[in-house]
Amino acid sequence: AGFIKSPLSQKRLTQDSVELYCEAIGSPIPEIQWWFEGNDPNETYAQLWDGARQDRVKINATYNLHSTSTISIANLTGDDSGMYECRASNDPDRNHLSKSPKVKWIRSQANVFVIERPEITPLVTESSGKLTLSCNMSGPHPIIKGHKWIHKDKVLEEDENSNAFTSYTIEGKMEEHSGIYECIFEANPQIRGEVNISVAPQVTAYKKSEHGNEGDTGVLTCKNPSYPAVTTWSWYKSGHGVSAVNASGRYIIKSSGNKTELRILKLDIEQDTGDYFCNGTNSHGTGEATVNLRVRSRLAALWPFLGIVAEVLVLVTIIFIYEKRRKPDEVPDGKRQLGLNLAGKSNATNHKDKNVRQRNAN
Repeated sequence: AGFIKSPLSQKRLTQDSVELYCEAIGSPIPEIQWWFEGNDPNETYAQLWDGARQDRVKINATYNLHSTSTISIANLTGDDSGMYECRASNDPDRNHLSKSPKVKWIRSQANVFVIERPEITPLVTESSGKLTLSCNMSGPHPIIKGHKWIHKDKVLEEDENSNAFTSYTIEGKMEEHSGIYECIFEANPQIRGEVNISVAPQVTAYKKSEHGNEGDTGVLTCKNPSYPAVTTWSWYKSGHGVSAVNASGRYIIKSSGNKTELRILKLDIEQDTGDYFCNGTNSHGTGEATVNLRVRSRLAALWPFLGIVAEVLVLVTIIFIYEKRRKPDEVPDGKRQLGLNLAGKSNATNHKDKNVRQRNAN
């Protein structure tokens, strides 16, 4: 057996996680084991198993064309510092209890250094329409090479200062910029802190006015774009003063995190038309929005067509009445023109006959 990839030494902070990777090749395919030796001089190597250290250790191995194995340790403590050893062997007697393997296990080692996490004090101040977010790191810490501010996986600002303090300024109010902001101290290992801007729910309606046809299902939606998420959603209808979920079996409320939806089955014009209020609550307070629901008759879609038909009927009726009441001696324009043409031909014939009689007399 031989190693294709060996684990690499790493530095981590307490409460972080670490992952080591090992890959070996051979014929037959070798087995991979993980062993650990702590920093205590009297401590000896001990094999690690999946689920060890109160289920903080996870080992994932695959044996296909060659052997691969990954060990990950979560929620690191100082006791996790030490030497981690990846061992590989394809000797048939490698795990025999009495026989010694003909081919010894090959080994690859990596050190994991777990450093005590420095304390970071976050702070948010609001003044003159601006928000100032700051992180102050205290206690022993590695050399700092710069800072970053991140919000929703987007880098907002970065620098190369070596200070144990960093700040970021936002134009606006807390309600407009709530969320989780990360302050990152670029060091080895990287040190991260969080600044949370928490506000009461800023509930808004997906549409302030909704329309539905009688007998159909109406859907009203509200959302909360602020942080933290809503823990309790409720709906109310104006004029009733009770929760819509208790008013009728036709009401169905579906809520998840920062979104809530009210479905009204078999819409009724008289009962369901009106204003609905969605109410969201979290640990910082309550927010509310209004949605106006208008229920239309099923025939509402036919009204434009019926209006056009009515206009055509009225127009035809007016034309018919006009034609009936017109004077009998009133000659239409087409007949008048025909009479003028006939009269012109008659005058021309008479004039021709007169000329013929005059020539005969001469």
